[in-house]
Amino acid sequence: MAGEKKAAKASSARPATTTRKTGRSGKQDAIAAERRADGFTADERAAMKARAREMKAEARANRTPEDGERELLAAIAEMPAKDRTMAKRLHAIIGDVASGLVPKTWYGMPAWAKDGKVVCFFQSAQKFKYRYATFGFSDTANLDDGAMWPTAFALRADARPGEEDRCARAASRAMTADPLPDPDNERASGSAGSSSRRAYRVKPAR
Repeated sequence: MAGEKKAAKASSARPATTTRKTGRSGKQDAIAAERRADGFTADERAAMKARAREMKAEARANRTPEDGERELLAAIAEMPAKDRTMAKRLHAIIGDVASGLVPKTWYGMPAWAKDGKVVCFFQSAQKFKYRYATFGFSDTANLDDGAMWPTAFALRADARPGEEDRCARAASRAMTADPLPDPDNERASGSAGSSSRRAYRVKPAR
């Protein structure tokens, strides 16, 4: 009897153990654990090393726009199939509606620049293990629209022509004062049936 009381007392003195739920997936926990070492994940460190190589290459006196496009196409070729398809289509769109933008890479990502400054870029889903790819813009892009406007779009491989139109209008507007017309604005003004309106159709990827 005395032994049972001692065992019960000892049991009650032990601190209760609890399992803390983080609400994160195993992949997110792995990334967080990796980042604790020096504040950056392996993907982030790889992107910084890629940018260092790019800056060194850009400093060469004999560099040409063709060099930038070769590097962009090489970056696209290394992507998984779905991201590669989106990047090729986006490159074709930008070449069609914003030919003044110069292809290059930026932190290892396909990007398009004006006067040496990146205007827009494509970030594959694989780049930082996101669930979607991104078509993003820098602050040099001419996208201002009142007090608030988007600076990035999530992309999926099953984009339809209407979504390609949005990419084309954004790329066009980013570098010119005369962007492609927005069908939503045309509908609002009652000109949706106008024969002058046509949807953008992307040319075959190079």
